[in-house]
Amino acid sequence: MPSFDVISKVDPQTVENAINVAKKEIINRYDFHGSKTEVDFNKKDLTMLITTENEMRIKAVIDIIINRGLKQGIDARSYDVSEPFYASGATVKKNVKLRNGLDKETMKKIVKAIKDSGLKVQASQMDNIIRVTGKKIDDLQGVMAILRNGDFGFPLQFDNMKS
Repeated sequence: MPSFDVISKVDPQTVENAINVAKKEIINRYDFHGSKTEVDFNKKDLTMLITTENEMRIKAVIDIIINRGLKQGIDARSYDVSEPFYASGATVKKNVKLRNGLDKETMKKIVKAIKDSGLKVQASQMDNIIRVTGKKIDDLQGVMAILRNGDFGFPLQFDNMKS
């Protein structure tokens, strides 16, 4: 029976490459000249710590990182920038997490969208992936089209297609 998996993952090496390119751009930009701006990436936790003098520069650094990530093929929705800024002496810091894997609420929304589509497929949740199975590959491709057009707050990839 044909099936595929719906996942949301980010390659840490690609993110690190995008951050390194962003660091070079930050060093060369005139508005960051003489500033103490740092971007530290933790590959294990998939988090970035941005440290600089003010909130305006933090927003500019986040924009640079997102733009460089887009050029490397990383979806902008992969960055969780919802955490607030916090002051640390004369600097301002911000943690930015990368979303890796689907959370339970998003998985429920995806499964509901698949069931509401009326296609003859089954969707089952396993850990942080959703396995979609059906009798026809055309139905599975229809599910992929529905998920591509929907906005679930996470970048979705389709993996492990079996026929």
